[in-house]
Amino acid sequence: MHFEILVEDASGKLLLESLLPKILGDFGRPHTWRIIAYKGIGHLPKDLKSKTDAKKRILLNRLPLLLAGYGKSLHGSNSAVIVLVDLDTRNSDHFIQELHDVLNRCSSKPRVLFRFAIEEMEAWLLGDKAAILSQFPKAKVSVLNSYLQDSICGTWETLADAVFTGGSAALKAVGYPRIGQEKCKWAAQIGIRLRIESNLSPSLHHFKSGLLRLIDAD
Repeated sequence: MHFEILVEDASGKLLLESLLPKILGDFGRPHTWRIIAYKGIGHLPKDLKSKTDAKKRILLNRLPLLLAGYGKSLHGSNSAVIVLVDLDTRNSDHFIQELHDVLNRCSSKPRVLFRFAIEEMEAWLLGDKAAILSQFPKAKVSVLNSYLQDSICGTWETLADAVFTGGSAALKAVGYPRIGQEKCKWAAQIGIRLRIESNLSPSLHHFKSGLLRLIDAD
């Protein structure tokens, strides 16, 4: 089976590059995938037929057109689209309904799985303290122990408080693009060490089980 996976930023792509072989096996044996990173999550357009600036590459702004295009290009194929975004502070029930409303507007609907990282993708990294400590042995264990898994608490800031010199306050003072660069470093360096089976993040296991159900239903 082939998966087209849409994520909101580069760090999400880097993390999935480590995780997908652990879930699906080696690329091409038999499953394949393509991970497409966008430059932010954005917002679903009020008019789902309105055109958006493709050059800006903002995921939700482009989603109606993307799903409509996949409905045509993937029709009849053994493929699925995975839309993986941070939940942030959104209401999950309301958000998932909005996403399905977009899908249902497609004249030809692709097979789609919507999944959230709760609150943010860094929750999946925080779900494995041993992986963090193996890469960052000087990480603040007290901060890691204080984190409530998949809570709405400022997730990336918690990870920064644990592993970045000066914590999230120092990183915010530097600002972008440094924040994005650090997130990419965490995703790549910690992600490769993550153990999925023992990971404490429910949203990571929900993502994994969704992929496996698509395969089983095929």
